[in-house]
Amino acid sequence: MTSPAASSPPRWTTPDGQWTEPDLHLFPQDGHRYEIVDGSLHVAPPEPESHEALVRAVVTTLRAAAPPGWWVCDRLGVEIGQSNLVPDVTVLRPRSSGAIWCDPADVALVVEVETSATRRFDRLLKPSLYAEGGIPAFWRVEPGRLSPVLRTYELGAARYRAQHSIEGAEPVKLDAPYPVRVAPAAWI
Repeated sequence: MTSPAASSPPRWTTPDGQWTEPDLHLFPQDGHRYEIVDGSLHVAPPEPESHEALVRAVVTTLRAAAPPGWWVCDRLGVEIGQSNLVPDVTVLRPRSSGAIWCDPADVALVVEVETSATRRFDRLLKPSLYAEGGIPAFWRVEPGRLSPVLRTYELGAARYRAQHSIEGAEPVKLDAPYPVRVAPAAWI
């Protein structure tokens, strides 16, 4: 006969110091997004299906235009200093390492699809960390009145500069990370 303590799930404790990448493996795959920012844990709630549909649409658009050797991934981690971030979409250059936590030098573009729970994180904190990592392009997809709005940014001197604000069904050609036509209204 087993004792009650033997049948209970294992318990874990918080780290003695800062959170690190191995600590993220302690969490269940429950839909929450677990990330580390400068050694501190950040947890976002599970996203609604509308968010997931937008992520899938952005991935499909980017994959359709990707030159040979480029990779378009959803929820691939990026390790930047003491931070482990999980963008909604990551575009990797050819000959990238393929590691679970990729090097920002391999990343050509990160995309965040904003929700009310992630708005400040996606607008303020994550872009500053992506810029610190030297990722050359950042896109943010925001909810719009009639369709999503795509805002594109290019890395300048240590921060992102706004490039485009795109809305509607008319395709717009972008050059980064590679030539691609986007029509945000088609994503819903």
